[in-house]
Amino acid sequence: MRVLITGGAGFIGCNVADCHLGRGDQVIVFDNLSRKGTALNLQWLQDRFPRQVTFVSGDIRNSEAVRSVFAGTFDRVYHFAAQVAVTTSVVNPREDFEINAAGTFNVLEALREKAPEAVFFYSSTNKVYGGMEDVPVAEDEQRYRFATLPAGVSELQPLDFHSPYGCSKGCADQYVRDYARMYGLKTVVFRQSCIYGKRQFGVEDQGWIAHFFIAARMGRPIVVYGNGKQVRDILWIDDLTAAYDAAASHIDVTVGQVYNIGGGPENSLSIWKELQPRLVELCGKLPPIRQADWRPGDQPIFVSDNGKALRDFGWRPKVGIEEGFRKLWKWVGEIPEELLLK
Repeated sequence: MRVLITGGAGFIGCNVADCHLGRGDQVIVFDNLSRKGTALNLQWLQDRFPRQVTFVSGDIRNSEAVRSVFAGTFDRVYHFAAQVAVTTSVVNPREDFEINAAGTFNVLEALREKAPEAVFFYSSTNKVYGGMEDVPVAEDEQRYRFATLPAGVSELQPLDFHSPYGCSKGCADQYVRDYARMYGLKTVVFRQSCIYGKRQFGVEDQGWIAHFFIAARMGRPIVVYGNGKQVRDILWIDDLTAAYDAAASHIDVTVGQVYNIGGGPENSLSIWKELQPRLVELCGKLPPIRQADWRPGDQPIFVSDNGKALRDFGWRPKVGIEEGFRKLWKWVGEIPEELLLK
C-alpha cells in the first residue's frame, strides 16, 4: 500500500505508521513536529524503516502544502494532525479552529481533488457529545457511572459541542461525514475515547495515562482535577490500529459512517481513584499529588458503546487494563531519562 498520515509523528500516527511499515507498505508522514515527542517518534520510524518512510514537514493550515503532499495515488489516508487539548482551545480558540476545522477542510479538499479513491480515516473525539447533561449519572465511592447506559454511549447520542475544542473537532467530524455523502469519498469517522500506549509522551492536557506513568517514574508532581472519580474507557493503541484495519477491510459497509471507538465498559476506570492503586502496584510509590478544581468541559463519565463497530466490522478490544498498564510501564521504563526531561 501507499499510505499518507497527517500528524504521522504523533502518538497515534507513528503507531499506525509502524503497523503499515511492518507489512512493507510505503508511508508518507506529514507533520510540523510541534508536539512534544514527535521528533523522537519520527526518528524511531526512520531508524527502523529508512527506505519505506518519507517525511514531509508541513502544516495542515497551509492549503498549498497539503495539496502538494497529495502527489501520486494513495490507498489510505489517515488524518491525525490536530490541536488536541480542551484547555488549549479555551485559551486560544482561533488557533484551535484554524487547525482542527479549517485544517481538516484543507485535507478533505486535497483528498477530493487528488486522491478520491483512497480510504480516509478521521480521528474524532468523544468530546463531540459534550457534557451529556440529559444522561443520568450516579456517584459511587470510587467512580461515576451511567444510570441508564450500561453498554456506554452509542452513536445515537445527540451531538453537543461544548468547548472550542468540541466545536472544532465536531465541525471537522461532520465535514468528513458529509464528504462521503456529497462527493462519494470513502471517509470513515472514529470518535475515539482515551487511547494510550507506547510512544505516547503524554502531558497534563492530553495523554493523561502516559503523563501519570511518566510523572511516577520521574518523581514529578501530579495534579488531580476534580474529585478523581471521573470515568473514562481506555483503549490500548494496538487495538485502535486493529480497528482501522478492520474498518478499511469492510469499507463497503463503513464508508460514510461514524463509530464510537474505546475500551468500552470492561476497560473503564476512574481517572484517579481507581488508577492510583494500579500505579502504586507498578512503581511502588506515588509522586507528589495536588488537588485542583474541575476543568472546563470535563465530563464526569464517558464510556463508549462499541456495538456498532462489532456489528459492522467485527471489532472489539483485546487488551485489558492490567495488561495495557504493564506494557505502558515497561515502555516508560525503557525510555532514557534525558528524553523524558525534554
